[in-house]
Amino acid sequence: MRALRILLVVVVILGGVFVAVDRAAVYFAESEVAGRIEITGATIGSADVSIKGFPFLTQAVDRRFEEVDVRITGIETAADGRRLRISRIEAALHDVQLTDGFTAATATRATGTAVVSYEDLTKAASDGVVVEYGGNGKVKVTGTVDILGRPLSRSVLSSVTLVDGGTVRVRADKVPGEGIPGLEGLVRGKTDFDRKVDGLPSGLKLQRIQPTADGLEISVTGTGVRLAG
Repeated sequence: MRALRILLVVVVILGGVFVAVDRAAVYFAESEVAGRIEITGATIGSADVSIKGFPFLTQAVDRRFEEVDVRITGIETAADGRRLRISRIEAALHDVQLTDGFTAATATRATGTAVVSYEDLTKAASDGVVVEYGGNGKVKVTGTVDILGRPLSRSVLSSVTLVDGGTVRVRADKVPGEGIPGLEGLVRGKTDFDRKVDGLPSGLKLQRIQPTADGLEISVTGTGVRLAG
């Protein structure tokens, strides 16, 4: 009986050591992967990686992970000649395969959400235009036009849609003309705009867009998503 108790204690100790080593290894791997994440044609502010599943070490030996959660912030890219910053992307990557000698990783499929803040959308809009949340799934767009040499500022509620799988379209629902010939066209020339969203990790595609109080939330999905390298 004493020998059995000793054996059990040894097993528990060894199990604890294995868990500690396994967790230390996963923390190191998460840090290494986060530091290597790159997006073609864009720069990123920071990245956080969480590798799911246990034990990690057996997954590492197989070079394949069941799920890897990724959060990338401050993605800077170009949108029709203007800089467009994606505030953050949070994605769950499934069936992630390490390739190229552990320098790159590709997920079989992925789902997540990208967020563009209104401040960043304002910077990507036309000069003198401000974009804010308008409530009820709409955005409020304010622009200033010139009428006979005098500046005239107007705010409109606009709908936001996703077209061609990668372009954010902002269109005013209605523009008060106030009896001024050509006013609506001038206002729409400022407040209506399209901006192509680039800078997503390779393989991710935009699916659905929804204005919220925190910004434009864009659902993303993908296959063959390249995580790093």
